[in-house]
Amino acid sequence: MATPLSPGADALVPTGPGYDVVLLAHVACALIGLVTVVVSGIQAARLLGRGRGGAAAGAGLTRYFAPGVNWAGRTLYGVPLFGFALITMSRGSISTGDSWVLTGLVLWAVAAALAEGLLWPAERRIQAHLSPAAAEGAAGLGSPDLRAPRLVRDARTVCASAAAVVVVVMVAFVVMVAQP
Repeated sequence: MATPLSPGADALVPTGPGYDVVLLAHVACALIGLVTVVVSGIQAARLLGRGRGGAAAGAGLTRYFAPGVNWAGRTLYGVPLFGFALITMSRGSISTGDSWVLTGLVLWAVAAALAEGLLWPAERRIQAHLSPAAAEGAAGLGSPDLRAPRLVRDARTVCASAAAVVVVVMVAFVVMVAQP
């Protein structure tokens, strides 16, 4: 099914349950990815605050930065996947040649580059620093030094790159909704 874009318009907007499900998946991937990036930035800021105060990382931060891949953040990769599916399902009413689609793809690529190039590598280094094995090896203290220059630099990198990804994704949201 398809309905006209506006009265008198020739182009049709796709409708139907299949299109709606794919659109929902497209938006859900963007939202889940965005929320996980925001949470990473908040947790890194908490880590910086604890380091300044001389406190230990605490169970919550240690649990958050437990070693492992941030799979929830990787849902950002579903955004273009479902986006291309939406383009295909639109039967020509949406095209990769549309300026708003191209802008969205460029913004997504910038967000993915920031996440893969800065955010997630710094997050992995924080995980390694806070891991129990690293803490035990730190002069037998049993807890990692939260004022270590490398950890502070990585936490700042996570904060800054998370903020940048959020800004880029929010601009992409505006572009995708407004379709200028």
